[in-house]
Amino acid sequence: MSLRKDFLWGGATAANQVEGGYLEGNKGLSIIDVVPAGKDRVAVKKGKMRMLECDDQHFYPSHEAIDFYHHYKEDIALFAEMGFKCYRFSIAWTRIFPNGDELQPNEEGLNSMIKFLTNV
Repeated sequence: MSLRKDFLWGGATAANQVEGGYLEGNKGLSIIDVVPAGKDRVAVKKGKMRMLECDDQHFYPSHEAIDFYHHYKEDIALFAEMGFKCYRFSIAWTRIFPNGDELQPNEEGLNSMIKFLTNV
């Protein structure tokens, strides 16, 4: 069995796994930004340990992730090299609404996504 010629082979990413650009472009803190790697990770994720900000004692993987924020062109080129014809991505809401209570979106956050979309 083979795939139809019009089958759209593609990929997808989630902001909390790939985005990086921690606090750049006036981005606010999101939940994943305060979830550390290591021994405290599960406790924080389950709400047994409260972390509302980052500290110097922990490493936070989402702060850099794969740094799609800075390397999206190279990453998209890799998708094309693999034959992908479509791509679904997400953006951290805290990049658009840093505090979650704004009446207007963060222009810098919107511009970063427009830059990405117009360069793909």
